[in-house]
Amino acid sequence: MQVGDPTLVLDVEQLKGVTLDDQELMREVMSALIDDTSRQMPLLDAAIRQQDATRCMRLAHYSKGACANVGANRAAAMLKQLELDAARNAFDDCSAGLRNLMAELDTLRQEAAAL
Repeated sequence: MQVGDPTLVLDVEQLKGVTLDDQELMREVMSALIDDTSRQMPLLDAAIRQQDATRCMRLAHYSKGACANVGANRAAAMLKQLELDAARNAFDDCSAGLRNLMAELDTLRQEAAAL
């Protein structure tokens, strides 16, 4: 899955396309995405702390795809970078990326609440 414009927190047009412009479905999809991605954060944190590159890459890849599919572009781009950092065993960069990603999820949550 190609990550869209990484400057967009949420590509609403992409989300509309995925949900056939159904407002209620848009809110449900975003709620599920945010909940699922938030549940991945402690798992990613553990993988980073254990310096488990394979697990970190897998978790980041999974969440990246989910974010990219619905237009959560900036989070998807951050997850892509986290996946790349894990691949090169740059766990300090992974830790910083995870902190930024947590803040991004708060921003995404605010954007989704405005739908």
